[in-house]
Amino acid sequence: MTLKECYEAMGGDYAGVSSRLPSEKMIQKFVLKFLGDGSYDLLCRSLEAQNYEEAFRASHTIKGVCQNLNFVKLMDSSSKLTEALRNGWSDEAAALVDQVHADYKSTVSAIQAFQEGLV
Repeated sequence: MTLKECYEAMGGDYAGVSSRLPSEKMIQKFVLKFLGDGSYDLLCRSLEAQNYEEAFRASHTIKGVCQNLNFVKLMDSSSKLTEALRNGWSDEAAALVDQVHADYKSTVSAIQAFQEGLV
């Protein structure tokens, strides 16, 4: 799988990230670093503990990272969740959590498939 195919599989914008980051090698570096980012785990733990301030911060961080890397699908859902959590828990936030989980798993699966092709 190429990096461009990875972006297609996750619902990302490869052309957008290519216009900002100077080389494919740099894009690859940051895409692979995403796998080690702890923001999603923090989001899950915070939601489980009903710590919605921390969940807000975690979803905001996910949104920002995704915005920088043009992970459009996950950026959109995490952005909506961030706004829903801005003032605490709500029915809207509850409805968005499953979408963020699905988009995160899709993004990670695409990156892992890309990573396996590098070996």
